[in-house]
Formats: sequence, C-alpha cells, structure tokens
Amino acid sequence: MTTPRRALIVIDVQNEYVTGDLPIEYPDVQTSLANIGRAMDAARAAGVPAVVVQNFAPATSPLFARGSDGAELHPLVGTRARDHYVEKSLPSAFTGTDLADWLAAQQIDTLTVVGYMTHNCDASTINHALHMGFAVEFLHDATGSVPYENSAGFASAQDIHRVFSVVLQSRFAAVASTEQWIAAVKGGSPLERSNIYASNQKARASQAAA
Repeated sequence: MTTPRRALIVIDVQNEYVTGDLPIEYPDVQTSLANIGRAMDAARAAGVPAVVVQNFAPATSPLFARGSDGAELHPLVGTRARDHYVEKSLPSAFTGTDLADWLAAQQIDTLTVVGYMTHNCDASTINHALHMGFAVEFLHDATGSVPYENSAGFASAQDIHRVFSVVLQSRFAAVASTEQWIAAVKGGSPLERSNIYASNQKARASQAAA
C-alpha cells in the first residue's frame, strides 16, 4: 500500500452560503462548517497542505460579487492557516488558476475536497481532478447543497447531495465522513473506493431482494 500524498482543497467557504443569499440547507451548514474546521486542523497537524479556494463574480452579480460581504471567506476558514490560495470565477478550481502547477510542485497525488457546493464547484473540481490523474476524496459531511427548481423540475438539497455523493463514489472519488478521513490520514492509508460495476450490481441486488 502506497501512502497517499494528500492536499486538502477547501472550496468556496464563503459568507454567501451561511448568512448570504445562497444558504446551504443539507447537511446543516453549522455541521459542515464544524467538519471543515476539523479537517483543516487535522491536515495541519498531519502536515497535509491546505489550499483555500475563493470564488468571485463581477460587482453587478447577485451572488459572490467582488467587494461584497457574501463573497468574503467565512471566518472559520479565513482565520485558519493555509498553504496556498486560489481565486476562481468558474466552478472548477483548476480552470484559469495555478492549482495544477502548485500541486505538481508539491508532488501531490490525492486531493481531499471539502466546501461548497456538493453538486457544483465540488463536483466540477473532482471531475477535473480525476481527468488529470489525481486520486480524489470527498468528505460528505464537510460540504452541502441547496434546493433547485427550474424548467427541468424540483430537487431538494438533501436529494441533490445524496445523489451526487452516490455518483461520485461510483467512479470519481472516495466518499467518506470527516471522522473516517481523519483516521485514514493518521494511518497513512487511502479511503475505500467503489466503481460503476460494483455500485450497479449492488443496486440491482437490492432491487431484486425488495
């Protein structure tokens, strides 16, 4: 077993998701914030570098407008030490940033993603990372989703978070709790992964048994 060379990627933990106009609904935002802090503290203690990512939109935007309170980092992240900072304007933390170059310089092979939102910037960054050859981990209780309704229908925050977590575990990332990840970091071990075939076979067996 090869010990993962991890970096913790803390995505868009900004006021907009806590006290602003895009409040995280599931999991409870105070729970996810506490777990993000725990993950950052555990990473610091274990020598795992932390990258803080911050999203900005133009000043006229209703969300994440540069210069607004909503766009500022939440104090839980803003007051903690970090090893690198990335500013972005698109969902993936890799697009238009120096993240890939910095990770290569640190010889990182495994990314642990926390922050907001599960289905948007987290999923985009995870998919991008997989295509670049990284192993990826996703802490399902250190993130969250919001509900949506549009011409395609309605989805609750809980449904969005649950479905994205299941799909990510099927191919794109090892999905685990913060507690499981801290134990893996302390043990120098990778997290359990699944795949499309195993995930589908298990679902078919469950359906057949119902």
